[in-house]
Amino acid sequence: MKINWGTGIVLAFVAFISFILYFVVRMSSENRAQHDLVTEEYYKAELGYQKEINDVTNANKLVNKLTIVKTKEGLLIHFPKDQDSNKIKGKVSLYRPSNKHLDFNLPISLSSTYLLIPDKRLLDGRWDIKIFWQYNNKDFLYKESLTY
Repeated sequence: MKINWGTGIVLAFVAFISFILYFVVRMSSENRAQHDLVTEEYYKAELGYQKEINDVTNANKLVNKLTIVKTKEGLLIHFPKDQDSNKIKGKVSLYRPSNKHLDFNLPISLSSTYLLIPDKRLLDGRWDIKIFWQYNNKDFLYKESLTY
């Protein structure tokens, strides 16, 4: 049986499409490829992104900025000295990209101008830290990726 060039092209397209579909089905059904989003409610979090931009802008406009220092006791977060520590409310969110089970949040409760995150809560490696705080009804946000 002789195959002309038109039939050959159609057979080549069918073979290529079958090849691609095979790999798409195989990769999407494999258990090793876990497709987790960074947050469970990704689209809801995306809508609040403009508020985050405004809060970061507020934090960048401060004269005395928030600083993070690594000590042997843990991470020491120094809040702006011109803000009264008793009026600061918020939370510290630590996100571990390699393992979501290590993520945790801490409420901000200050007795002085700093907050200490104990060394025993932090494993060595990369952490994404977000510090949300409110002072005099104004929201602030500090974000940083650090290696502990």
